[in-house]
Amino acid sequence: MIQKNFIKMYEESFAKNFDLPALSDYTSDLSYTYGEMARQIARLHLLYEAAGVKKGDKIAVFGKNSSNWCVGFMSIITYGAVSVPVLADFKAADAITIINHSDAVMLLVDSQTMQGLSEGEMKSVKSILSLDDFGILSTKPLPALKKANENLDELFYKKYTKGFGPEQVKYAEVDNSEVVEINYTSGTTGFSKGVVLSANSLAGNVDFAMRSIELNPGEKMLALLPLAHCYGCAFDYLFPMAVGVHVTILGKLPATPVIIKAFSEVRPHLILFVPIFFEKIYKKKLLPVLQKGSVKLLTKIPGVKGLIYGKMRKSLVETFGGRFREAVLGGAALGAEVEDFMTKIKFPFTIGYGMTECGPLMSYEGFATTRKGSSGKILDIMELKIDSEEPYTVPGEIMVKGENLMEGYYKNEEATKATIDEEGWLHTGDLGVTDEDGFIYIKGRSKSMLLGPSGQNIYPEEIESRLCNLPYISEAVVLMNSSHKLEALVYPDFDQAKADKVEAELEAKMEENRKEYNYHAAAFETLLKIHIHEAEFEKTPKRSIKRFLYKLEE
Repeated sequence: MIQKNFIKMYEESFAKNFDLPALSDYTSDLSYTYGEMARQIARLHLLYEAAGVKKGDKIAVFGKNSSNWCVGFMSIITYGAVSVPVLADFKAADAITIINHSDAVMLLVDSQTMQGLSEGEMKSVKSILSLDDFGILSTKPLPALKKANENLDELFYKKYTKGFGPEQVKYAEVDNSEVVEINYTSGTTGFSKGVVLSANSLAGNVDFAMRSIELNPGEKMLALLPLAHCYGCAFDYLFPMAVGVHVTILGKLPATPVIIKAFSEVRPHLILFVPIFFEKIYKKKLLPVLQKGSVKLLTKIPGVKGLIYGKMRKSLVETFGGRFREAVLGGAALGAEVEDFMTKIKFPFTIGYGMTECGPLMSYEGFATTRKGSSGKILDIMELKIDSEEPYTVPGEIMVKGENLMEGYYKNEEATKATIDEEGWLHTGDLGVTDEDGFIYIKGRSKSMLLGPSGQNIYPEEIESRLCNLPYISEAVVLMNSSHKLEALVYPDFDQAKADKVEAELEAKMEENRKEYNYHAAAFETLLKIHIHEAEFEKTPKRSIKRFLYKLEE
């Protein structure tokens, strides 16, 4: 059990950092200091009490990233209830399925999202509060809740007669063994499962981050990841809130130029993001420079190469605000070519690995000590096992256990038993190898691994990564046809094709790409054909392509 009590972390942080800025919405004037946040949480606790919410009851949170989403989530767990975040990208029908499956008695939702929901279809929900202003959205509110809402100022002043200061920040007694969150997975292989997370799992993640990543009170972060997803919630929100950091919430992920503008304005001290964004920056900002004839020649001269790489590193660091200590990438693999170049120019980045079932982190190592090609080192509160007779050289399923591990899937014993074996090992479904120091090298998903004609293991993710570094390819999915030959579906970079006036030549360009790829590929990894896919591939909130949706036409 983690020694630090999870809920006490926030009780102490809010009191200690009472006057420091805590949350800001990038697209509006809404902001909170830690004290204002604690005050709003206290007001919400009065409403929960009036609505009859008991310790251990489930409260769903459904809406886009915002400061109020953060306040809502924190108010639930500090009350002693169980938070059920619903990803903003989920369709209304899926959201209602999750709300019902979780047995949520209350829903926090923004008014725009509420327009697509049917109140009558939510079986257990007795009360609905707005994430816009925390007012009541229920069409038939409970009389006690309605009365409390109308007299909330009076109730608040009655409870806090001496005012509300740091000493008034007191939260529910919640042992680390108790459940604080049910996080529904993003459904890469079908319907979402409710991952039951204890306070201990989240405390393990936050405490590890506090011990391993430098962040100080008053410093800044820019929250880009979906907060309803474990990765974003743990490291864009829970970790900085436990430290006293000022988090600016970007909201719905905008186009790349807007993200870069936000970086330049917020100038965060730590960056957390998914690899696909860095791959786009590399492809559109750095690769065109590297491919210039003059630059190619200059990078062959040892002394000059160092100067060019130094300028590129400086330019890239400035793009992200100029004062971050490191960029931590997670949620998917970083393309080998991009990782190789970022390493060459000594860009301060590192790659972590996790999944919702571990709340989410399983491995991490700082950029100064991480190893190329790895996804960091197994956490010191976790154990690692590779299901292979030669775990250092032959890929096997990555298995973990330890403090971060989930309690199981909510109301799904069958799925729990299929994921966590009798010895307590979580079967991740990922394939990889390790080294003597516990660094993890991921090869791909066991479900997506393809078997070559002579029994070779083919990892489509590796091929897709290489394809995405070729001209006019934005995304790719590699599949095997009925003759055991590989083919690729690609979503072209139409903007670049239009800029270069080659829109009508995309078929020919893809054939050139196929030949270029095949020239460097092993015989069993060559592509028979590249097909143009006109629409962007459907993805999970982690930006992983839902490959199970895509098939080759026979």
